[in-house]
Amino acid sequence: GNDLMGGAAAHRPGRESHKKSAEEVLGMPNVSLKMVEEIMADVFNEEQEEKQSTVDGESSSEYDVVAKMNPTPPSVHDTVEASIKYKSYVVRQEKDIESWRKAQGARIPPNIIYDHSVLPAFKKEEIEKLNIARPSTFAEASQISGLRPQSLVYLYHHVMRLNKESRRKTREEGVAV
Repeated sequence: GNDLMGGAAAHRPGRESHKKSAEEVLGMPNVSLKMVEEIMADVFNEEQEEKQSTVDGESSSEYDVVAKMNPTPPSVHDTVEASIKYKSYVVRQEKDIESWRKAQGARIPPNIIYDHSVLPAFKKEEIEKLNIARPSTFAEASQISGLRPQSLVYLYHHVMRLNKESRRKTREEGVAV
């Protein structure tokens, strides 16, 4: 148990203080909450035995320690595991939503090409609607009926990438002159 929580790795030079949290271990593939709780109990017992042996000078079976942990009820295992395992996706989605909120007033270049070869994540109908409406801001684009939120975020990232490339080219041309 201690090895998985970083115990064995902690003995390597430069890694003495690095141990994984229960959340980090649970985020690993093929690790269940039950396994993490067993590891935590093992680590706790090992630490208690070490403390006891340093107090007494010797480990004795009369001082065996059992972790005083109440296991998580099985009814919540799936919820806890899903929350931890999908946390990174939720965080990324929250960042996308926040960047989208900030982008509402951002301009969409008038010369943008709405084509499936340029925007492969878009449905045919979405591209048709964008070509007809030709929104000038993301706020306008978000008002177009039938555009999915993920398509709007994709469009935002596409426009930001185009803007970044345009700024880079402008800098390179300025240096070349």
